[in-house]
Amino acid sequence: MTHSRWSARKEEGHSEAEAVVEVRQEIRLAMALAEAVYIRRTELGLTQAELAARAGLTQAKISRIEGSDAVPTLPLLANSHMRWMLH
Repeated sequence: MTHSRWSARKEEGHSEAEAVVEVRQEIRLAMALAEAVYIRRTELGLTQAELAARAGLTQAKISRIEGSDAVPTLPLLANSHMRWMLH
């Protein structure tokens, strides 16, 4: 569907399915977390490998988080090893 066609449908009162809206929101949140992790890591002057060692993760996992390919679970975020983001 072209942008102009979608715009016309939207003006007619059609909207995206709620599931699509939810997926878009999840993607936005994953991207925001990825950006926050990257910014904080670089502020601290750490490589992905150094951050991984501090967080008890692998460098590949850090890469996936920063690339929005993986979203850490709440238990992982609550883990004391993740406190590096606060210091």
